[in-house]
Amino acid sequence: MRSFLQPFQSLRLLWVFFRISLLNEAAYRANFFMQVLQSLINLATSLVLLLTIFSYTSALNGWRPAELLALVGVYFLMGGLMNVVLQPSMSRFMKDIRMGTLDYTLTKPEDAQVLVSMQQVEIWRLVDVLLGIVIIIVAMFWRGTIVNAWEILGFVATLIAGAMIIYSFLLVLATISFWYVKVDNILVIFQSMYEAGRWPVTIYPGWLRIILTFIVPVAFAITVPASALVGQLTWYILLGAVILAIVALLGARSFWRIGLRHYTGASA
Repeated sequence: MRSFLQPFQSLRLLWVFFRISLLNEAAYRANFFMQVLQSLINLATSLVLLLTIFSYTSALNGWRPAELLALVGVYFLMGGLMNVVLQPSMSRFMKDIRMGTLDYTLTKPEDAQVLVSMQQVEIWRLVDVLLGIVIIIVAMFWRGTIVNAWEILGFVATLIAGAMIIYSFLLVLATISFWYVKVDNILVIFQSMYEAGRWPVTIYPGWLRIILTFIVPVAFAITVPASALVGQLTWYILLGAVILAIVALLGARSFWRIGLRHYTGASA
């Protein structure tokens, strides 16, 4: 019964952390306007690059302007989801290991992995999520074709799978802190690799495409969901994304448990 209720308990905890963050950030409303400005600058940079490229060609490796705009929307959407909860929570998790304050989390009755995965919420990052949704809607209208049920289902399924894969990857990176305490910059390196997701992974050389697909799974987080929106998704890629997401979650959970056994706490 407990395992059945776990997803609902996780959502309840996320809502609690969200409200706490909202109360804390209400005192710093300037952060909201700074986040809006930063997001608009990032969007303007992406649009200028698109305009520059398509002033010389009508398609980029099979991707037309409206389709690449949809990919930019997915890039902002997934990046926003990642930066709202995952990145700040994993950064705090790594700090707790270094300071020995993870003890407070481990003594709580809830699952420790769930707690460390959502303990820090940066609500202003929701600007990127909303901006991503708007960009996707604009891109679909610009494309001029009706998105059918298969494309919507494929987009939702691959977006969820991509989020699960990214979460698993970040959890594994953060769990390394149990062995190597000072690895905070590893998340910064991942963020730099994520920037490559502004473009379809198919435009990169073979060796880099492999890295962005199977080592740093940017392709499954951005290119695959965008492919579903523009009708390029095949059933075997969809199936592969779902299977990889399940395997990644199970693998990250196992790695977390192994790492937890190496945690010595504040008393060490």
